[in-house]
Amino acid sequence: MNIDDVPKQNPTIENMTSVPLSQGDFQSLEMGLNREVSDRQQRSRVLESADRGDYDTAIALLSDLLARHVDSAIDYNNRGLMYFQCDRYEEALADYNKALELDPRLDGAYNNRANCYVAKGYLGEAIADYQIALDFNPGNLRAWINQGITYRDLGLYDLALENFDITLVLGKRLKGRVYAERGRTYHLRGDWNSAIADYNRALEQLSNTFSARRYKKQVVLWLDELYACMIA
Repeated sequence: MNIDDVPKQNPTIENMTSVPLSQGDFQSLEMGLNREVSDRQQRSRVLESADRGDYDTAIALLSDLLARHVDSAIDYNNRGLMYFQCDRYEEALADYNKALELDPRLDGAYNNRANCYVAKGYLGEAIADYQIALDFNPGNLRAWINQGITYRDLGLYDLALENFDITLVLGKRLKGRVYAERGRTYHLRGDWNSAIADYNRALEQLSNTFSARRYKKQVVLWLDELYACMIA
């Protein structure tokens, strides 16, 4: 399964001046601060709802935010991700497209749109979107991994391995996931010793979070499948 990007919006107050403020200015500033705090709290509730798998609530919260922030590319991107989790691919694509219309350099939205293309079977379009994400942000590890998985789905094992090797060089984050996907690529290519080594590295590196535990089960299934092939 490909990995999504979930950008978080953290409003900040910039360019504050030392010019004395009138009572009306103070009231306007206070109202603005209150709105920012309220929006931040609502975005936190979106993440909490998504973590629980309550995507309908997350969608409703994001729709409410977008009614007030019609130009928020990040909120469109995140609502698209919630639609994607519900298999509502056309609505997800519409939101990703809107996010990219508002912010053409939002690499996470390209990554997420590519994941949606993969789910719809449009692998060529997905490869192109992953590449755009990487052009804008070469440090987007998820896009490197996802593009590698898609290369593998196309049978382009050498290109897939190159992506996973680059990801390992770029950073320590997601190392367990990279080892697992590289192991799966070796497995499918027939390099079973390298596959076993990478599967075991993945099991050592993966954390103990809920999502990581679920993914470990997948790695164990791949490893068992490989051992069964070796015995047969």
